[in-house]
Amino acid sequence: MRIVAGRHKGRTLLVPEGRTLRPTADRTRESVFNILAHGIDGFDFEGISVIDVFAGTGALGLEAMSRGAAHVTFVDHDHDALNCARKNAAQVGEWRNATLLRLDATRLPPPPLAAQAPCPLAFLDPPYGEGLAIPALQGLAAKGWLAKDGIAVVEIGAKEDLEPPRGYILLDRRTYGAAQVLFLKFEGLS
Repeated sequence: MRIVAGRHKGRTLLVPEGRTLRPTADRTRESVFNILAHGIDGFDFEGISVIDVFAGTGALGLEAMSRGAAHVTFVDHDHDALNCARKNAAQVGEWRNATLLRLDATRLPPPPLAAQAPCPLAFLDPPYGEGLAIPALQGLAAKGWLAKDGIAVVEIGAKEDLEPPRGYILLDRRTYGAAQVLFLKFEGLS
């Protein structure tokens, strides 16, 4: 697994052996970032803060950093996964620009100051088939992690169905093999 574009292009990322992590494939990540940059109002990564929920290896957040994001908060409940994200951030020289939080993404507290929230971009890559995306999206919205008009990119299984929760609208939906990626806009809770 590697960073596919930007200033860290080609840098290899660690993936723990024998773990149940399912990192987003390089080609899927490349497609996601192309859609963000060229298909959703020309999303600009320069200087933004990002949250990478169910971070695993941290590949999505690190890809955003490679393309100009200034800070990423990695959230995962699994200590080993978070340690992998930490090592990957250090390996590409971004450890100072990362905040790592061991939290249950379905029960998020308000963000700490270090998260630099609300963020204009969130990545969610929950385990497939466990129904974790909706409560995580609701927590991001209710607790102030995601900025109004922010984008949430959610990867779920290709056969799963996800209706955007209150406050979100679906902008785009793509399928890549066993993965389905949804691009949601957070319009705020009223």
